Amino acid sequence: LGVSAGAGVGLSVVLLLLPAPTVAVMMGGSAAGALVALLGILAFALATGFGPERRLLGGIALGAASLAFISAVLASGDARAFLLLGWMAGTTDRVGSVEAGAAVGIVLLLVPPLLLASRWLDILPLGSTMARALGVPLLASRLLLALAAALMTACAAFIVGPLSLVGLIGPHLARLSGFARGAHQMLAAALIGAGLMVLADWLGRTLAFPYQIPVGLFAALVGGPYLIWLLQRGPGTGA
Repeated sequence: LGVSAGAGVGLSVVLLLLPAPTVAVMMGGSAAGALVALLGILAFALATGFGPERRLLGGIALGAASLAFISAVLASGDARAFLLLGWMAGTTDRVGSVEAGAAVGIVLLLVPPLLLASRWLDILPLGSTMARALGVPLLASRLLLALAAALMTACAAFIVGPLSLVGLIGPHLARLSGFARGAHQMLAAALIGAGLMVLADWLGRTLAFPYQIPVGLFAALVGGPYLIWLLQRGPGTGA
């Protein structure tokens, strides 16, 4: 939370400052904005050793500020703001072979190293006391995992838009499907999230044909109520 909105701020700054930015420049601006947002969140959470609660609050606060900035850019009425508006809705229309190849390369580059951290993913949910007793370096493990998650979020947000809802639903569905180990749950969540994206994109293209519903809007309309229902089921049901 907050990182994808920061990526949007970086993208909007590039669109405002440069008359005809290339894909590489826009990706660099998006990555820079996400990095600044991540540093802000980590600085906010530093006092508690990068605990999840402080990171969550920092992400919410920074995300709200970033969205306010993006809204101000959209309100300017500049022609380039339409590109930013399409990005905010979440769309696959502008994804070509270059963007698809970059996405595959990012997955191959960033996911395998996380498999080496499967022990951290198994132990960290047990709590700080248990993790320290089992020899897990809390500060380093949380920082590295947060950096990896933020980097993947920034890359995905640039390619298709801020679809954080998919990232929230995927892990829940993976756990409900019986994947308990950290590495297994991570891979299952990635595959489930990808499947949800493909399904949302297909439905968005066919339900209102010849018009197309942006994949981000469709995913929010379907996934939002489901996530609320899932969270209301209580801790005893896997949510």
